[in-house]
Amino acid sequence: MTSPATNHRFAPALLVAMTLALAACKAQAPTPPAEAQAPPATPQVTADTSAQPARSTDAPLPSEDASLAPAATAALPAAFVDKVWKVGKSSAVEPGTTYTFLADGTLVIDSPNGTPMHGRWSYDKGALVMVEEGISYPTEIIAIDATQFHIRSHNPGEPVDIELVPAPDQPLPKP
Repeated sequence: MTSPATNHRFAPALLVAMTLALAACKAQAPTPPAEAQAPPATPQVTADTSAQPARSTDAPLPSEDASLAPAATAALPAAFVDKVWKVGKSSAVEPGTTYTFLADGTLVIDSPNGTPMHGRWSYDKGALVMVEEGISYPTEIIAIDATQFHIRSHNPGEPVDIELVPAPDQPLPKP
């Protein structure tokens, strides 16, 4: 018969052996099939072409921006429509000027030192067009997210870069 002192000597070794045996018996969970795994996260809709050279106003714009997925181009107007945007920086537009792309296709441009101008806008197959005083200007969307709307309007002469920021304090203008 073993003495209680002998039992205490073997207890730690027995505990380690039992733990290892239980760990070895644990079944591994099977990896779910590929179709059951969660889809990858949808990337933020942002097209940054600011490093690209400006396009000539004589060259037609592509009908769709290849850097944006079809689903992203379909959802893109929702990112800028019915929101007031204020010019933060531009190569030709006065800072503080507001641009509003209303859902009915009305474009309202309001300069701090002028009267509001009503034009039109359209977005089809990845191409934004702004119509000011009856003249259509193909317009690239350089970048867009909740904090910025950077566009490049192909006016006669040099393209005009306009960096817009949200103006939540401004009410939506009437069409």
